[in-house]
Amino acid sequence: MGFRSKHAPGGEPELAPDQEAAVPEEQPAEEKAADPLRDTYEWIHCIVVAVIACVLVFILVARVIDVRGTSMYPTLENGDKIVITRLAGDYEQGDIVVLQAKNYKQEPLVKRVIGTAGQTVELNYIDRTVSVDGQVLDEPYIFERIYERYEIMNPLYFDVYGIDKDEDIGDGWVRVTVPEGHVFVMGDNRNNSSDSRMSKIGFVDTRDVMGKAVFRIFPFNKLGAINVDTGVNG
Repeated sequence: MGFRSKHAPGGEPELAPDQEAAVPEEQPAEEKAADPLRDTYEWIHCIVVAVIACVLVFILVARVIDVRGTSMYPTLENGDKIVITRLAGDYEQGDIVVLQAKNYKQEPLVKRVIGTAGQTVELNYIDRTVSVDGQVLDEPYIFERIYERYEIMNPLYFDVYGIDKDEDIGDGWVRVTVPEGHVFVMGDNRNNSSDSRMSKIGFVDTRDVMGKAVFRIFPFNKLGAINVDTGVNG
């Protein structure tokens, strides 16, 4: 015997009580209104976290510094923008660094490391050479060789550098040994640079070094890694 379903007057099949169609529950109006607010909050939260992360990176890892003046010419020029980092390892001879010398001026200085702790730097104004541990530096990065004697040749400043008057001073030359925790820096534009040859700067405490220059981002035609070849002979 065949089965015949019952139909309602309108022609639709009549369902048994246990076959009633499921009706979608209507989302409360309050929840509908909360969804866009929740999405907005999550976006704002992500943006804030990203901004904080970027700030921490630039403070702790890398920063962008503007080069002021011509003391590092021709390696770097006035107006160049460079990236510096504290995470590039210990400072070595030839590195370009950015430092604070508040006894001289408030704005950061960009210089090249010539000598590190324990090394002996000799400035010879007759031969116009710079030596480290008795080895004359081959410096293709400089604008011209030294001739300006600066304050380091003045007897008033011998005590500042710990210069032995009997051993570390000759006719037109002076020799200094870099103390622990310090570096001796000079600009590549040797005769137009305020650097460790001046008593107001002197040996630079490595705690005053803001970071090592690793990349130039402006001008765009010079975009790229900064060449910090030490140029040491031998």
